[in-house]
Amino acid sequence: MLYHAYEFQRQLANPVRLWANALEQAYSSPYNPLSDTWLGKSVAAGAEIVARLTQNYGKPHFGLATTEIGNQTVEVNEEILVRKPFCDLVRFRRDTIRRDPKVLVVAPMSGHFATLLRGTVEALLPDHDVHITDWKDAREVPITSGDFSLDDYIDYVIAFSRYLGPDVHVIAVCQPSVPVLAAAALMAEAKDPRQPKSLTLMGGPIDTRQSPTVPNDLAMRNSMMWFRQNVISTVPFGYPGAMRRVYPGFLQLTSFISMNLDRHVNAHMRQFEHLVKGDDDSADGHRTFYDEYLAVMDLNAEFYLQTIEVVFKEHLLPRGEWVSRGRKIDPSFIETALMTVEGELDDISGIGQTKAAHALTPNIPGARHVHWEQPRVGHYGIFNGRKWREQIMPRVRTFIRENDAA
Repeated sequence: MLYHAYEFQRQLANPVRLWANALEQAYSSPYNPLSDTWLGKSVAAGAEIVARLTQNYGKPHFGLATTEIGNQTVEVNEEILVRKPFCDLVRFRRDTIRRDPKVLVVAPMSGHFATLLRGTVEALLPDHDVHITDWKDAREVPITSGDFSLDDYIDYVIAFSRYLGPDVHVIAVCQPSVPVLAAAALMAEAKDPRQPKSLTLMGGPIDTRQSPTVPNDLAMRNSMMWFRQNVISTVPFGYPGAMRRVYPGFLQLTSFISMNLDRHVNAHMRQFEHLVKGDDDSADGHRTFYDEYLAVMDLNAEFYLQTIEVVFKEHLLPRGEWVSRGRKIDPSFIETALMTVEGELDDISGIGQTKAAHALTPNIPGARHVHWEQPRVGHYGIFNGRKWREQIMPRVRTFIRENDAA
């Protein structure tokens, strides 16, 4: 019923969007004598905002056609190396003969597409051979492809690491810090020759008992039955994944926005002002951000529910009680270098949650433990934006290079 109600609301919004688009075009047309007046600009600005708020946003493109290496512009081409039902392994192949460290960026499966990490990839490209996990929208995956769980996530990370290894460095952004650490533990215990050369965990919920945030409290306050009854829905007919049980992306987006509602309202008020004043650069920046932010994907229900239970309610990893497909997850087997990154103002993964990984990996030599807490940055700023490019990424780059020859 939940998904059907959402689809019905979308249909109701279509005439509003069409009307707003027509109004915006009419009042911004150079043939309209009101287009250069305050009234005309105000009507056009308001209409554009209404049209964008009622728009359905599909999966964005990475759009990284080039990168700058030194003083040279180098072409970049996306290649799908491995196809799996719920994820493609994508490489950003640079047109260069440089042999830079090989990096696997494990993107979060948390409602947004992997393109949310466009800025992460863009900053890494000049100095790394970059690969990323491009997760698929569960409503686009036929039910005949089977389920996808947190256990499957671990197995995907292991498979991709083996495919790229033995010289791959893994960077986990946010939620995948947990399955990436689990995958590394299983590979280390098996003495897998293709295990990662280093691990970088950024803003991840390794131990959510540390500095619990609003999402952590939500998980603890509600029972698993509550989650099954209130946030899980069935994909309706009309999509390839019809009848699949999912945590809908629109619910995830609603929770994200509600956490910072004032910030989003103010952003759209500022956008109105930018449009009226003709501040095209600021207006384009707003459009670019929300084109990405409002594009969401559904998560397979089994994965979502297992993550809630294992990571946020039972804390099985830090308690040493996690068993995946009969395999005990024991991070103490890991000896590869480990770097953790946290943001001082992170309201998703609180301070100490990611750093907890170091206490779980006592067999890593002391010099190969690295932690960085970035001042005055929130969750998104850990992996995107100026502070990521200028302060965090250079430290990650140094860490990877120092351990590339180890």
